[in-house]
Amino acid sequence: MKRWLAFTPLLVLIALAALFAGYALKRDPHVQPHALVGKAMPAPLLPELASGRNAPIRQPSDGPILVNFFASWCAPCEVEHPQLMALKAQGVKVVGIAYKDAPANTQAFLGRLGDPFAERLVDRDGRAGFEFGVTGVPETYLVGSDGMIIAKHTGPLTPDAAEALLSKAR
Repeated sequence: MKRWLAFTPLLVLIALAALFAGYALKRDPHVQPHALVGKAMPAPLLPELASGRNAPIRQPSDGPILVNFFASWCAPCEVEHPQLMALKAQGVKVVGIAYKDAPANTQAFLGRLGDPFAERLVDRDGRAGFEFGVTGVPETYLVGSDGMIIAKHTGPLTPDAAEALLSKAR
C-alpha cells in the first residue's frame, strides 16, 4: 500500500498533463475573441498623457474612430507604428491608449517614432483594457459614430488589415 502512495503524485501529474494536452489539441489558436463587437464601447474616463486630466475615449460628436491599445515595451507596436502614421496622414482619427505603460516611457516612444494619435490616453492599471477585452497589445477597435464597436483587429495593423477594418465603417 505504501508503494502506491509514493506513486500518487506522479499519477496525478500524468493525469493533469493528459488533460492539458487534450485541451490544447482541440483549441484553435487562430480564434480571436471579439466579445464586444456589436456592443456599446466601454466608456471609462482615462487620464490624458500630457495633462493627466481625466477624459472620455470618444466624444459624442466623433464619427467613426479607431481606438488603438499600444505600449512602449511592445515590439509589435513599433511594427504597426508606420501604418498608424499613414492613417493619420489620411485623416483617420485614432485614439491611442497606452496600456500598462509609464507615461514617461509612452512620451519617449511617441517622441522617437512620431505621434499618430488625435488623443493620447493612459491605462496604467489595465482597467480599460480589461473592459475592452484586450488580450494583448497592439489591439485596435473600430468604433462607430453611435459608440458601438464595429470591429476589432488583434496584432499589428498592416495596410491590408487597416483597409479591411476601415471598410467596415462605410
